[in-house]
Amino acid sequence: MIVSVNPTNGQELARYDLHDDAHVDGALTAAAEAQKKWRKVPVEKRVSLLTEMAKALRAGKSKYAAMVTREMGKPIAESEAEIEKCAYNCDFYAEHAPKYLADEVLPSNATESVVAFDPLGVVLAIMPWNYPFWQFFRFAAPAFAAGNGAILKHANNVPECALAIQDIMKEAGCPEGLFSTILVDASKVASIIADDRIAAVTLTGSTEVGAIVASQAGKALKKQVLELGGSDPFIVLADADLEEAAKVAVKARYINVGQSCVNAKRFIVEESVADRFVELFVEGVSKLKIGDPMERDTNIGPMARGNLMSGLHSQVEKTLAAGATLKAGGRPIEREGFYYPPTVLDNVKPDMVAFCEETFGPVAAIIRVKDADEAVKLANQTEFGLGSALWTKDMDRARRLARDIDAGAVFINGMVASDPRYPFGGIKRSGYGRELGVYGIREFVNIKTVWIGPAK
Repeated sequence: MIVSVNPTNGQELARYDLHDDAHVDGALTAAAEAQKKWRKVPVEKRVSLLTEMAKALRAGKSKYAAMVTREMGKPIAESEAEIEKCAYNCDFYAEHAPKYLADEVLPSNATESVVAFDPLGVVLAIMPWNYPFWQFFRFAAPAFAAGNGAILKHANNVPECALAIQDIMKEAGCPEGLFSTILVDASKVASIIADDRIAAVTLTGSTEVGAIVASQAGKALKKQVLELGGSDPFIVLADADLEEAAKVAVKARYINVGQSCVNAKRFIVEESVADRFVELFVEGVSKLKIGDPMERDTNIGPMARGNLMSGLHSQVEKTLAAGATLKAGGRPIEREGFYYPPTVLDNVKPDMVAFCEETFGPVAAIIRVKDADEAVKLANQTEFGLGSALWTKDMDRARRLARDIDAGAVFINGMVASDPRYPFGGIKRSGYGRELGVYGIREFVNIKTVWIGPAK
């Protein structure tokens, strides 16, 4: 049994029966059979499914956004933006997939030699709750365009969203069986990964779960893409536009109530401008409205679950006990639901919890450094390597420093974000593989060399 809970008030929304082994077996068989036919459909025709997916998402945007807000607490305006982003991603790959998947001609001594991009088969998608629709459609649009099928195992606190995704795919005209949502416990995942009908696995989630899934998929010798945790640095150098940097920093930290792997989490600021930056940052934080996420002017809704809130508060308490300075927030809000205020911790040191661990919620850690070299050193002093932001007016220095930062992406004078036009993913314990862009669509394909002789 899966129980869906509204984090705004802690009340139960609905209960869902888990799918039994027979249902899962049927879904896997159907996907494998449907994919054998789907792979033979030319990519120019496959992408029409993506166009219909985008239409279905936009047609139901209000309904689906309300589901997201109900089940995990995202402010409604952000939920609507999430649905629109999913549709945009589908449109993007509908336009670009034929080019991305076209055979590449290679010069060689053969009469002809090309690289072809053939689908792998059925991909198991293990997805998190923080972006219930985006995380799936980010993967699904290129995967379907490439000729693959998919099985979705979603986070068990967003079952309504998980089942709605299946409805969207049906409405879009997805071939019967090519995609299914399955409601199962985590204990069932290993056997599904090992099943011969599953060709590959994609997971977005915590580093700890990623390591487990990687082990299971590795044992079965199956391709994986892992997008895991992050403790993204937001570096502010002395010559930065402080007003703009602080304004963007507030959004970068507190969007989705701070529950994103690419939220900025560690704000590494040159000492000479740190006081002013903190002043501007705290001023911006004070303007954030905490409230019912269904209200359009709410910036900070509840965290997704009570245990996430208590875990975050423990990290804050440990960091303060170690000597950090509290500038805002710092304790759960006394109201129904799982509300934690936007919190700012100043004078955080590299040995403190808020520096060393990922803080998955509305908590910002301010770290003061003497210069740019120390800023980059501390930015890299983490087990994670997902995204990074760098603020400076010196573009030559920015380009040079960007190459020294250990991350899958460096945004200069901007906020880290995913976008279908360029690849997204991390290094170190933030995972491996890429989503989005041309690199993302080629993750779940067989990159096949076709050599035609005799040699010239």
